[in-house]
Amino acid sequence: MLFKVEMDVNVPPDVDPARFEQLKAAEKARFQELQRAGTWRHIWRVVGRYSNVSIFDVADNGELHDLLTGLPLYPFMDIRVTALCRHPSSIHEDDR
Repeated sequence: MLFKVEMDVNVPPDVDPARFEQLKAAEKARFQELQRAGTWRHIWRVVGRYSNVSIFDVADNGELHDLLTGLPLYPFMDIRVTALCRHPSSIHEDDR
């Protein structure tokens, strides 16, 4: 199943900067692992904000939930999820 996921990262002012840098590095490593696996298919930065719009390809809602809540930056995120389905006019057969 495909999902559009919008993530806004909200960093509290009292977060230790060194700890936050560690979390960002862990988040990047996890993202790249999921991208290589084909699970995190696309990511786009939202201009001017600490936000992204991503496309995930997972088996079901539960898998997406577990994946998102396991992200290192999850405690700092506001997340919006939209389920997607293939448009009948799409020329891409892998849009399932």
